[in-house]
Amino acid sequence: MSDYPLFQLGKPRFDQNTFFGRFRHFLDVIDPSTLFVSERRLRDSVELLHRFKEGTLPPGVTNEQLWKAQKIKQAIIHPDTNEKILMPFRMSGFVPFGTPVVVGLLLPNQTLMSTIFWQWLNQSHNACVNYSNRNASRPNATSSFVYGYLGAVTSAVSIAVGLNVLIQRAKRFSPTTRVLVQRFVPFPAVASANVCNVVLMRWSELSEGISVLDQSGNVVGTSRVAAKYALTETALTRIVLPMPILVLPPLIMANLEKLPLLQGYPRLVLPVHALVCLASFAFALPLAISLFPQTSQISVEKLEAEIARAADCKIVYYNKGL
Repeated sequence: MSDYPLFQLGKPRFDQNTFFGRFRHFLDVIDPSTLFVSERRLRDSVELLHRFKEGTLPPGVTNEQLWKAQKIKQAIIHPDTNEKILMPFRMSGFVPFGTPVVVGLLLPNQTLMSTIFWQWLNQSHNACVNYSNRNASRPNATSSFVYGYLGAVTSAVSIAVGLNVLIQRAKRFSPTTRVLVQRFVPFPAVASANVCNVVLMRWSELSEGISVLDQSGNVVGTSRVAAKYALTETALTRIVLPMPILVLPPLIMANLEKLPLLQGYPRLVLPVHALVCLASFAFALPLAISLFPQTSQISVEKLEAEIARAADCKIVYYNKGL
């Protein structure tokens, strides 16, 4: 079977119903090579897709060329505004621009000010990425993004500082154990901030509802019950996603630092730490995202009565987001 199936405009190249399909899709999404695409190649890609849509493709254009053109356009151009996304805030820039922040979050022996700084920087970067890649097809109040950002920063900083203070005061911990435990503080801080962010930004969905679709993709209705399920599932996803990025590096570094090489050359610890964070970020992130399909299904019997009456099917689908 060809690695480049028949081209479908606006559709994923890989099967989103399987883990491996989602994994390959997200590898494409975060591929940093698209950061180096020239203006000319971007224009050519946009033009090729436009000609496909108009049915005026020149002879000899292959599915591979079309899929690559779509990958470039989706990585750089916002689908709703048709404007270029700033490089640090593209999904393809998430790993290279986010890795220094992860390294800072996981540095051992953090001071109070460094803890606050790295948590603030992490949530600021996340907020810019979320806003730059937002769904702009319908109006969204800027205040929801501001509340989400402030809530995420407040919860992340509060939990990180609070846990660090508790660990410092814990008399049962030896100095070595204290340093090891402190390395895991960023995970609960970031996970709680992620939950706070998604709840504050999508709170209106609980009162307005979200669209539910039949198997053909037709909108059956707008459901507040489905919105509750979607928000809960997204919150759980946001807890799991940072786990491999913020838990694996401390575990790996705790073992690597025992090696004679790093004990004899302590200056190597930081670059090795950075490489471990980069590897965890680059490979664990798409793996973690791929665990969760963006579309979920629910029985119409669990939804509002008017939707159950209007639906000609027993199962409907909704997009829960990430």
